[in-house]
Amino acid sequence: MIRTLIVMALVTAAPAVAQQRPPAAKAWTLGIGVAPVVAPAWQGSRDTALSIFPDLRLNYRDTLFLSIPDGLGWNAVNQDGWKIGPLAKIRFGRQESTGGSPFLVTGGSTALRGMGDVDLAGEFGGFAQKSIGKLRLRAELRQGTGGHDGLIADTSIGISDRKRDASLLWNVNLRATWADSDYTNVYFGVSRAQALATGLPEFRTGSGLVSAGVGASLIKPLGRFGKDGAITLFTGYDRLGDVVADSSLIRLRGQRNQFSAGLSYTYRFGL
Repeated sequence: MIRTLIVMALVTAAPAVAQQRPPAAKAWTLGIGVAPVVAPAWQGSRDTALSIFPDLRLNYRDTLFLSIPDGLGWNAVNQDGWKIGPLAKIRFGRQESTGGSPFLVTGGSTALRGMGDVDLAGEFGGFAQKSIGKLRLRAELRQGTGGHDGLIADTSIGISDRKRDASLLWNVNLRATWADSDYTNVYFGVSRAQALATGLPEFRTGSGLVSAGVGASLIKPLGRFGKDGAITLFTGYDRLGDVVADSSLIRLRGQRNQFSAGLSYTYRFGL
């Protein structure tokens, strides 16, 4: 959920700011930023934590993109409002000792004690996106390897607009994540060994809706055409689906309602 919040906010902010640049902008652009986020320590946690996420992104025109939030992708099809292409992402693991992600700064959670660590995973697949005026529809399908071997689908519908002088931009989106049992059991299931270590009832999750929610962001471009980057304020609410919320880990040590908020600063320049 934290990753979804970061991705939706920063993916929205970067193109919006880029559109403020003059037509002679350089082909390659590099963005460097940071995003502190207050959110549940792990997806499904009832404990709140502060994490600081890096935002490093490299773009070649509107063709290739590489970043921590939105992965490595190629707009193989880029016309008539459509963007379609291959996509690879990294899903950072979950640490039992800190009770959260590797980017956690303070807060943490003791609810994961006995659950073990979840290793970093690579996810490979593709995406399709359609823009219709101010409306954007996007879907991603990815197969995991490493920390999990599951199949994940992300879907979103967003609308964005700006003030007439482009001094402030905003975005609102509805989103949902679906996954098979190979994914959900890694993050929400309780195996026999974990049940013995934690005292939680053993539970095997199924396939289906992992979470659904809404997010919003306000983007303030800095400098003319956003040449000095942008500041983005974002917030979101997600609710876990029954397929994972029924897990003993969530019922006894977590909660299905998840609230998050964060602030990011990103500086972009041509190469």
